[in-house]
Amino acid sequence: MIRTTILTAAALSLAVPAAAQSQAELDVRYDRALAAGYKAMFLCSAIANAERNGATRTPESVMEWELTGIQSPLNEIVRELPYEINRHEGGSLNSVSVTWAEDMPPRTADSHVTGGCSIRPIGMEERDASIRVAAYEREIPAWSVNDNALDVSLQSEIQNNVFGEVYGSDARTTAFLILHGNQILLERYAPDFGPAVPQRTWSVAKSIAATVVGVAAHRGNTDMSASAGIGFGEDDPRRAITIDHLLRMASGRYSDTPGNRTDPIYFGGATVDERAANWPLVATPGSQFRYANNDTLMAIAALDETSRNRIPATLLWLNMPHTVAETDWRGNYILSSQVWSTARDLARLGQLHLDDGVLPDGTRILPEGWVEYVSSPAGPQPGGSRGWGYGAGWWLLNQSEGIPADTFMAAGNRGQYIVVVPSRDIVIVRRGEDPAGGSGFDIEAFTRDVLAALDE
Repeated sequence: MIRTTILTAAALSLAVPAAAQSQAELDVRYDRALAAGYKAMFLCSAIANAERNGATRTPESVMEWELTGIQSPLNEIVRELPYEINRHEGGSLNSVSVTWAEDMPPRTADSHVTGGCSIRPIGMEERDASIRVAAYEREIPAWSVNDNALDVSLQSEIQNNVFGEVYGSDARTTAFLILHGNQILLERYAPDFGPAVPQRTWSVAKSIAATVVGVAAHRGNTDMSASAGIGFGEDDPRRAITIDHLLRMASGRYSDTPGNRTDPIYFGGATVDERAANWPLVATPGSQFRYANNDTLMAIAALDETSRNRIPATLLWLNMPHTVAETDWRGNYILSSQVWSTARDLARLGQLHLDDGVLPDGTRILPEGWVEYVSSPAGPQPGGSRGWGYGAGWWLLNQSEGIPADTFMAAGNRGQYIVVVPSRDIVIVRRGEDPAGGSGFDIEAFTRDVLAALDE
């Protein structure tokens, strides 16, 4: 096995052993463990998933983009932690380990043969990293490019604005793509990125998850109004929670924070079964909106075993060949966030929704009327200052000034967006690594400007 080890000066000042520590000291220790898991996962996933697509990411690039400007307090810890990249003799990535404490094993993310990485639980030193997902192949139609639809000066203006500060003083755009009439009008990338380089979708994965559920529903394997099976028996009131409730963020279950960060799953090595399934009710299912990762995780868990096992094949049928859905270390899909995808694959997902779930070859893969279902504010709505509505796994821009009322959107952390405008036959994709707590990227202003540009 080939190893590349990076040590820093901070390796000499690792967290002290845990004996007789105060709560504050334990919190600091846990933050270090999470930061190490975060670093191991992003180094592993960014590098392995790019190489799966025939592209390249270096550790230095991941440090500059994915591991800069992350949530506090991890941001202050993550850069100092030493890491080791382990490769198989043939050169493929095996694992990434990050040292965080003198008395504990390093946090390790394992790369899997068919793509993606998973993080081991805190304290796990060795494991069988043999998660295998069946490999599928499918010929994906080539994109049609119509770069004459926009004036050259207008293309330059849009590009400069997106990569500049017009839509956010500290926004960091990595890619954007404008699709009209199933043709690419404009597509640009920052250095280190390109058409084959995936990024983590963060909560855009929730819209992908809703689409996976839709595919299962079209096959007749899923009933949206059926119980999601949450709880410990038929007399458990959580049995009333349906898959529809889960997709609409209306389960009525408690979550510890708005947005339900689920750091123990994402970076701590806990499993979906451990952390997402058993939250108690605080409201009648269907009565209140509460944005929570747990609801999406349980919507996927509610699918039949065949549908869950076919998720990689489903992504190919969605015309997303450069997309990888990652799992926890026990093989449960983390489709609330942990998906890596390219800008073009996300644009294909948007186009599928413009076409009401019908593939370019005429094959219907989503139920008829599915797009109306996911883009309708049929459940309780979020409210708040942004004024965005919510459908089933997709945000709604139905009240955004200057934007057609039929517009719906996938949105994720650090500035991941797919905007679908059915009345204009337009899909807009923006990828970024915007800093946590910063200005962010004004996707509504960008959408308005793109629509105005296409009117000129």
